[in-house]
Amino acid sequence: MTIHEDSKLTTSDLAKASPRTEEPGPKGVVSLADAHTVEGEKEGVFSRDEVNELRPKWNAIQTKFIDEPRQSVQEADGLVASTIQRLAESFAAERGKLESQWAKGGDVSTEDLRLALQRYRSFFDRLLSA
Repeated sequence: MTIHEDSKLTTSDLAKASPRTEEPGPKGVVSLADAHTVEGEKEGVFSRDEVNELRPKWNAIQTKFIDEPRQSVQEADGLVASTIQRLAESFAAERGKLESQWAKGGDVSTEDLRLALQRYRSFFDRLLSA
């Protein structure tokens, strides 16, 4: 897949692109504004509750690999796709809030925009370093 700089793809497009393969966790989509930074650590994208929901699912898939490798890989793909979908939805929700303020003629503070850009940068840096 080639990435084009002139592409107008948005996180909202990704969030709408395909149906979710799993139901959201107890708290639903996590707002990036709800993510927190612990001193010396990177900002979390998902809440602790959602991480505590996803991690056991991954561990179960990994354990299943010994007896059912094909099914394990299929389930891993589904879990990763669902997690990416959640991520796209959270970024899209943040952008939607900003756009809603703009559409109403409201000003979005530079500080709000700085924080949004900071979250994007943090996540983007983690993607590239993986």
